[in-house]
Parts: sequence; structure tokens; C-alpha cells
Amino acid sequence: MRAKRSIGMVAGLALLASCGDGDGGTRVAASTGGNTGSSVGGTTTPTGCALRARQDWLLAAMNEWYLFPESLPVSLDPAGFSDADSFLDALTATARAQRKDRYFTYLTSLREENAYYSSGATVGIGVRLAWDSSNRVFVSEAYEGAPALTAGIDRGAQIVGVGATAASIRTISDMLASRDYDALNEAFYSARPGTVHVFRIVDANGTRDVSVTSADYTLSPLSSRYGVKVIDDNGRKVGYVNLRTFINTADDQLRSAFATFKAQGVTQVIVDLRYNGGGLLSTAETFTDLLGANRSTGDVQAYTTFRPSKAQENEVRYFAREMNAIAPTRIAFIGTDQTASASEYVINALIPYLHGDLALVGGNTYGKPVGQIAIDNPSCSDDRLRVIAFALQNSARQGDYYNGLATKVEASCQAADDYAHPLGDVSETSTRTALDWLAGRGCTRIGASAAVTRTAGLFAPSQHPLVATNPTVAQRETPGLY
Repeated sequence: MRAKRSIGMVAGLALLASCGDGDGGTRVAASTGGNTGSSVGGTTTPTGCALRARQDWLLAAMNEWYLFPESLPVSLDPAGFSDADSFLDALTATARAQRKDRYFTYLTSLREENAYYSSGATVGIGVRLAWDSSNRVFVSEAYEGAPALTAGIDRGAQIVGVGATAASIRTISDMLASRDYDALNEAFYSARPGTVHVFRIVDANGTRDVSVTSADYTLSPLSSRYGVKVIDDNGRKVGYVNLRTFINTADDQLRSAFATFKAQGVTQVIVDLRYNGGGLLSTAETFTDLLGANRSTGDVQAYTTFRPSKAQENEVRYFAREMNAIAPTRIAFIGTDQTASASEYVINALIPYLHGDLALVGGNTYGKPVGQIAIDNPSCSDDRLRVIAFALQNSARQGDYYNGLATKVEASCQAADDYAHPLGDVSETSTRTALDWLAGRGCTRIGASAAVTRTAGLFAPSQHPLVATNPTVAQRETPGLY
């Protein structure tokens, strides 16, 4: 049985998880005990869900599968930790200091993961929020079928205040000035359906208060408004595809998008992954296949390598045939420091084949060339451990992009994320820069020095995702989602 594999990223407190190949099963560690249960505060806690049992289960799984076993502490007393998450963070502290595991190994909910990865099911108001260097909070994206867009809140709206009622609105500037980050997180918390928020927003329609109630909704990987289009750029047909997240429902949406490109003879493509923090590895492989009609089934897409004791799990992924695949002559990938994991996999896999005909437009990517497997706790039914267990390399054995892909691509163009225009609009700065590069017009290369110092020079992003303190599965995959 093949492990269910994942690749995802972390940005600040936003744990952006994972991908699974979906064709095997989930590795299940040996049981750590019975399930007879003990009474705590009037409720029954299964023995396997007791803190020490969960810690023992985590330690056993890490000792068996962790990609960096040499970094694990020689001894670590579980009694010194009040919860399983802090114990796991202590286990990964050395690898984190080495930038190899920036909270990529974490505990999550099996049920929540299955709901999100299978269909995009989540809960909230359905927007991505970001703040800029002036401490202003903006909506960077709003999702179809979700409460915020239904209420008229879309990309580019500035949120200047928020409260449970109009009378209780507190300004964003006040919360940031007093460094009341707990209040800021609480103000946007939407993980329960029925949570009411009143936003004071500023957009093209002026300043107004808008009431939004969080609800269950389904996140579509490709927007029905701008997810796929063919742009006429002075007589050149350029395909544009914006993938929000790598989940199961993306596969057929991508195939349909590429059928459109193929029918119209598209050979130049803009792939917009600027907010895509990761997702299913199987979808990343399919996406890469759709961009590889001129690749043979003997061409390597990626190498997957486990620790030496698990070398039997190593794999080589070759390109596979997709009926709607195209053979692009040039590809411009739009990326930011929120572009991670499965998104980086697609870019990296194509670098050895396209060389200077592949460009990174925008800014540097996050830097996560490793992936997780899922290990479920048989004695505590909703416990799932996502543990970094394997490294990914392209056909040239390039996989050391912990500092992002900007210094690995042969061509790049600096560009801003322009909230004043819709995503995919030809006037939006990153999209316009990508079109110019595809046409052979000049651009400013992303500065190499900032690959190491992220706050320096051209790499410095003007916007950052607002991240949840205790992120849901969807928030791990989609930076800034609320």
C-alpha cells in the first residue's frame, strides 16, 4: 500500500498543508493502547486519546518516518508539555531552525481534511485577507458562492473596521496600533457557521458597513469568473489559468481549461499561482502532464526520495498522457511568497525542459521541496499526523529550493500584486508583466540577493496574508482565508 502523500507550506501561523496521491491509502501506525476510556470532567476520553498516549504515538511515527531523523532530540520528556502540538513542535525544533521543516509537520483532523480535499468543503465568509506595509487590510480574493461576495465584498475592498455589530465596530488601525492581535484574529474568526461579522469597508462604492454571516460553502479550484480565459494580446492568443488550490475537483476543471486552450491553438500560457499554498500531489502531477504534450512517457517529471531506512518507498514519476495536453512554447508562472508546495512542484518539474522559456513573474516563491505522508491514529479516530517524509526533485535532480524558486528559474520578472484590478485582467500588473514577457518585451529580473534575505530589495512583498492563529485545513492550504 502506497502512503498518502502531501506537500504544503507554512507562512507565519498559517500552516499550509499538504497533498496526497489519493491512490493508495493512509499509513496507520501501530496502536498505542486500548480504547477502554477514562472519565474526565464528566466525559469519556478514549485511552488512545489521552495526552501521553498521543505523545507516544507521535514519537513512534516520527522515529519511523521523519525525513530528518538526525535532527530529532536524543531525549525529550513528554511530561514537560501540556498538549500534543507543543510536543510535536519541540520534536521538529532543530529542523525548523535549519529551515527544513517550518511547521510542515503537524497534527490535523482526518475528517476536516477529507471534506476539504475531496470537494473543497469549508466554512467561513469566503475571502482571502492581506495587510500591507501601511497596516491596511484588503480583500485579495473573494469566492463565488460564499457569503462575502454575495454581500458585495470583492477583491480590492479595504476593511477599515470590524465588529459583531455596527455599534461594536473597532478599527483595524486601533487593533494594530495597540498590537491587539488576539482581537484581530477573533474579529475575523469564522470557523463556525452562523458567526456574524459587520465590516466597515472602503471600495469603489465608497465607505459602508456590510453584515456577513459565515456559512458552509464549497471552494472552487478555478474561479467561474477568471479561472480560465484566452487573452487576445495584440493578435496573440495567450491562455490564462488561475488555480486556487490543488484538490480533487481541480483535475477535471483543469482538463476542461486545457481543452479550451488546445481547441484555440494556444502555445503561450500564464499560470497564476500567486495565492496557491499547495494541495494534492496527484493534481500537481496532472497539471504538469497537461503542460507536457511534447514530453514522452519516458521523461521524468519528478523523483520522490525517502530517508535511507525507507528507500523502498522511493519513486520516479514520469510524464503521463492527457488527452487535452498542450505543448507550450513559453510559460509565465505568476508567484508570490504564498506560492508553495504543489505549486512549486509544477514550476520546478518544467524548468529542465523549458529553461529560459519559463519565467517566474511577481516575486519569490515560499520554498518547500519536501512532502508529507498522512499517519492516522487508530486509537484516536480524528488524529492525523502530517509528517515530512520525502524530498522532491525534478529531472535534473534539482530540489534544494528551500529559499524559493527565484534563483532556480532562468528567467524572472518583478511585478506587484495589483488589487486595483481583477485577477486575470490584462491591466493587472502581474498579468500585464507576464504578457509582456511572453511577447519578448523587457522586464526587471527578481533580485537574487533577496532569495536569502526576504525583506530586501525586489523580493519584499507589499502584501502579506492575514493568518489565523489556529488554522483550519482550508486555511493551511490557502493563505489568508477566512
